[in-house]
Amino acid sequence: MKIIYRDKEWELKGRWRVQDAIKEIGLLPQTVLAVRDGKLLTGDVILEEDDEVKLVAVISGG
Repeated sequence: MKIIYRDKEWELKGRWRVQDAIKEIGLLPQTVLAVRDGKLLTGDVILEEDDEVKLVAVISGG
């Protein structure tokens, strides 16, 4: 699968849970949102090898 975050891209082989794929590329799952085909994904969704996932930074403020 292809994971895109800002100006970086990663290729992972096999099937991964969203949260595990995010950890594998070195990010903390609670700091990004995963989007596939315009739909928000939860951490337990299984990603397939042909998926393309975009990560969006979580921004919080007060």
